Amino acid sequence: MVLGPAGSGVSSVAAAGALNLARAHRSGAVASESGISESGASDSGASGGWRLPGAPVIRPATGDDDTLLITVDRLSGTARRLGVFRRANEVVQVSGGLFLLALDRLALLEATWAQFGAILSGATARSAIKLPGVDVVAGVDPGELIALPGIEDFLLLRRVRDEATSGRWRQIVLDCSGAGDAMAFLRTPTVLHQLINRLWPRHLRIAAAAERPMLAQVSAAVDAIDTDCVDVAELICDPSSAAVTLVVGADDRGTDLLESSLAAVDLMGLALRSVMLNRAGQGTRAGDDSGVASAGQGGPDPLVAGMRAVLASDESGGVRVHELATAPAPLDRPARLRKLGVVLDAPSGRGHGTSTAQVSTLSGTGLDSRFEMVWRQRLPDPDTLGLGRAGDDLLVTVDGFRYPVRLPSVLRRCDAIDAHWDGERLHIVFAPDPAVWPVR
Repeated sequence: MVLGPAGSGVSSVAAAGALNLARAHRSGAVASESGISESGASDSGASGGWRLPGAPVIRPATGDDDTLLITVDRLSGTARRLGVFRRANEVVQVSGGLFLLALDRLALLEATWAQFGAILSGATARSAIKLPGVDVVAGVDPGELIALPGIEDFLLLRRVRDEATSGRWRQIVLDCSGAGDAMAFLRTPTVLHQLINRLWPRHLRIAAAAERPMLAQVSAAVDAIDTDCVDVAELICDPSSAAVTLVVGADDRGTDLLESSLAAVDLMGLALRSVMLNRAGQGTRAGDDSGVASAGQGGPDPLVAGMRAVLASDESGGVRVHELATAPAPLDRPARLRKLGVVLDAPSGRGHGTSTAQVSTLSGTGLDSRFEMVWRQRLPDPDTLGLGRAGDDLLVTVDGFRYPVRLPSVLRRCDAIDAHWDGERLHIVFAPDPAVWPVR
């Protein structure tokens, strides 16, 4: 996944990285067919493809289906840059080893709504009992829809999941530019899962389906969406299958946004693999996405030095930091994109932030027990830290970004009573809730 603040050059980096991934694999395939062994060649599990625990393993492509580049921006110019026609929600071949999928959120929403509306219409038609509002909802034509915030983002990510688990692709590059706030975009499945189970918990869905057969299909449809939410959320944060490349501008704006972006990565537990400091914004107009170039160009820059200092602890933990300098020509064709030399690192299997949270017992037993949950968390402004609780989730707010962190089972019957930050890690202390703690 390639993401970053708007105007950072995300789409250029994603396209260049996908082109180089496809070329590298094609070169390796030719060498293999010629009887030449490549040292260090990775197997399918480390090639950048995604695998969801419990889902079909992503099998290596047997033909030309190697790398899939997915864009979620309806105004994306990636197809034009790659020299192909854009076909919404259809896979288009770019070269022997690269394919492009441009997702259209409105078309996905209309198709899904048509299916859901058919389920509602069928359920009401077979029942003598009419539930208030169901006929009205079922009667909304897909063409009448303008937007369903959150649902559209989920449908985009579900389509990405479907491609990732299809077994067709060796690796998938997801270009998150055009999704607005990329962190909020990737947070959508987790938030939607929480919302569904808050408004209509699973045990109530099962009971409703048993009591009213007309609701069985509706309940099953909601269950399927809820399951997909969990699958997609796990896939996004799985360090053995997903790798995040964060692109930020090497300018004043990028410096301001770097720590905030890293804090959101920590909070969501995303598998950060590399950070690209893009100097394209230096001397170009704001938001110009055409100027990125190969690593290592340009002289020493105090801004870049300061950003690398912020990333020093990440580098020591295996996160790679690359510098990109301004391209000498517009990035309007594959040959120029390839010359950027962008390398998208494969998944490392190392977790990050909340995905590596540790729970320990501080003291006591029974109701006198005290537990501590700890994970590495950046806090650009410690005063913005906020904690809350919603069911089995701990609601953590950092720098204005809120995310539901799923609590381990031992902490779900506890209350958070204290928290402190030691400059690197967030420590949260829990005590048993007498109302729900089992008595022995």
